Amino acid sequence: MNDPERIPVIIGVGQINDRPESPELGLDPPGLMAAALRLAETDAGGDILAKLDSLAIVDQISFRHLGNLCEGLAAAIGANPKVNYQSEAPHGDTPIRLLNEAANRIGAGEVVLAAVVGAEALRTAAGLAARAAKGEDKSYNAVRAASTRRDPSYAQIHGLSAPVDVYPIYENAGRAAYGQTLAEAQAESGAIWSRFSEIAAANDGAWIRKAVSAEEILTPGPTNRPLAFPYTKLTVANSSVNQGAGFIVTSLAEARRRGIPEDRIIYVGMGAAAKEDPSILRRDRYDRSSSMDTAIRRTLALNAMQGSDFDLVELYSCFPCVPKMARRTLGWPLDKPMTVFGGLTFGGGPIANYMSHAVVSMVERLRAAGNGGSRNGFLFANGGYATDNHCIVLSAEPVAAAHFPQDFDYQAEADAARGPIPELDKDYCGHAVIESYTVFHNRDGQPSSGVVVARTPEGKRTLCHIDVADAAMLAFLMDGTTEPVGTAGQIVMQGEQRIWQR
Repeated sequence: MNDPERIPVIIGVGQINDRPESPELGLDPPGLMAAALRLAETDAGGDILAKLDSLAIVDQISFRHLGNLCEGLAAAIGANPKVNYQSEAPHGDTPIRLLNEAANRIGAGEVVLAAVVGAEALRTAAGLAARAAKGEDKSYNAVRAASTRRDPSYAQIHGLSAPVDVYPIYENAGRAAYGQTLAEAQAESGAIWSRFSEIAAANDGAWIRKAVSAEEILTPGPTNRPLAFPYTKLTVANSSVNQGAGFIVTSLAEARRRGIPEDRIIYVGMGAAAKEDPSILRRDRYDRSSSMDTAIRRTLALNAMQGSDFDLVELYSCFPCVPKMARRTLGWPLDKPMTVFGGLTFGGGPIANYMSHAVVSMVERLRAAGNGGSRNGFLFANGGYATDNHCIVLSAEPVAAAHFPQDFDYQAEADAARGPIPELDKDYCGHAVIESYTVFHNRDGQPSSGVVVARTPEGKRTLCHIDVADAAMLAFLMDGTTEPVGTAGQIVMQGEQRIWQR
């Protein structure tokens, strides 16, 4: 692709942290989005927002009552784009998909100036909720509320309701598959997260700018309480933020017409996407994801690159199991940072819009790279319950293999690579083998309940509860002396519940 009118590039980026002393005085999502876009316009040299052909918005959850924000946001920034839409849902892969779609429209000659933006104001929402409660202790968890149905599903009955409940299933299965002890797996999590905190500490756009040691991250305590084994508060996404980020995509020809210096132009490479079944119980396994593998490998192939061609990556980091899986597919070493923004714990976890911040930080880092070393960046986004995957490449240099528009949907390839989905047996009792598990904790740090994902002798999948009054069982599952995954036991009726026993 040699026509500069059809080569997509990023020319402007902006992000904002909004943290007034009184949370209820914070901005709402549209206010954060408008602020981020104005910063991106300034970064690109100005005179852009009023001329946008396309405006794509990442859906948000903190102010759901606002509904579709397209018309209001366009008016707020003085734009009248012919393409103006909001994503169908707030998924973590959305910013990268919207970037890929913007690149496709530019490559097809449909638009010249495109903006992508998103924001969450859960800090403001919590402050307003607290004020409405008039001092009563009525904490509001928007993430869990959005994940919970009025009529609980089979998974929810067993405690698997929100992402923090589900991702430990992947973590524990992955540890066993990698042949790690609990200590080794935790050490890997601590090393990754500690480096995240170091990147965040040096990033003006991050929410928590304090380096934290691996020991601090892994040690439970009053400010780092256990959530769902083996995760503590410092290893999960921090959604209690007010953050917005956006970026402006145009053609190389338009960037040059505007006189933007070559060293500030960042080229968009090709992307690839694939999904898992929305139901966490309709996964072939929990130690890897064929859709994740496909998205990563296909992105490398499309851009004629390999992991060693990158010095900078952003591996989505809602929970440690995700970058652990991704780095193994990408071939990314443990001793290199896996973020440019700071990760969802320290950079901030604005629900679906995290990767917009990653794009902003990647652009800033690539611009600063100079001529030494790699000038390529790899972005891996994940959403849902390890469900949605979308990767893309950014570069300070033209990506020779890239051409647009492109079909980034590689679902058929991912489906072909996936193993058989186990049949679900909701009422099974008898001999079974642990496929994975987790133990949930109260706010005081004490175990409250737990769930075992088990396989029957016929290979069917079933869920059962853990008796947290059984100290020996808790020790077996959490002390690391032996690996519970793959061990045999029994599912028995105890009162009205099916309970796991050794």
